[in-house]
Amino acid sequence: MQVKQINYYITAVLITNIIQHRYKYNNPVIIFAKLLLIRSNMNTTVELVTAWGAYEEKHPGCSIEDFCRYYLLQQKQQVPVNTEKLTGGLQPPAPEAMLMKVMGRIMRLHELYARTALDDAGLGQFEEFALMHGVKQRKDPRKSEVIYATIYELSTGSDLLNRLREKGYIMEVPDPADRRSKRVKITAKGEKILQHAYKRMGQLVKMMLRDMDEEEVLLCIQLLKDVEIKFSERWPEDKGRSFDEIYTSVMSEGM
Repeated sequence: MQVKQINYYITAVLITNIIQHRYKYNNPVIIFAKLLLIRSNMNTTVELVTAWGAYEEKHPGCSIEDFCRYYLLQQKQQVPVNTEKLTGGLQPPAPEAMLMKVMGRIMRLHELYARTALDDAGLGQFEEFALMHGVKQRKDPRKSEVIYATIYELSTGSDLLNRLREKGYIMEVPDPADRRSKRVKITAKGEKILQHAYKRMGQLVKMMLRDMDEEEVLLCIQLLKDVEIKFSERWPEDKGRSFDEIYTSVMSEGM
């Protein structure tokens, strides 16, 4: 073994030992460190460090665990995609559009399966569950707060809340800070319904993501979280603007 390779191997061993004291053995960091031991040559080291730097630049604040998940999963992406089955065999040419189409179809399927899952919970559709969950999480919010938090139009959200109130799942209470507005809270009947719905929705997500490893799920969250946060924060102000205005504003950020 050449001197450079010996030095690299010793360094990798030391890093692995240090990491093992900090992380669990099933952590991707350990797997990644062991990968370095197996592939002990300087070219590989440069390749990994370069990949790490590129990933960190694109995802500021990411952890080494996030990079390890990303790198290891990249190595698994060697199997070609069956384009005849993916998105019904109709794929847009741009990868960004393809990603949005895949996510959109998954969410549509999630909503369809949710109707079946929630049927015996006393909820007619996923939107009702989402609003009830929002009311519980935000602890007696104003109607507009929970509607905007769940990203529904004000009229649609108001109709859904009225439907939930008529079913006896939520109730309106005066707003101590503003007598002109009302707050909503979960009733005892609604709490019972919601707990059953939580069980059903938990089963649904496990069913739909059954073929994904936890590390793959965590990586998806890591990669998409900034997009979700950014446009969730923008939407209340963007909804009254033209698309050209929104597009120009978004694309000029950071320039």
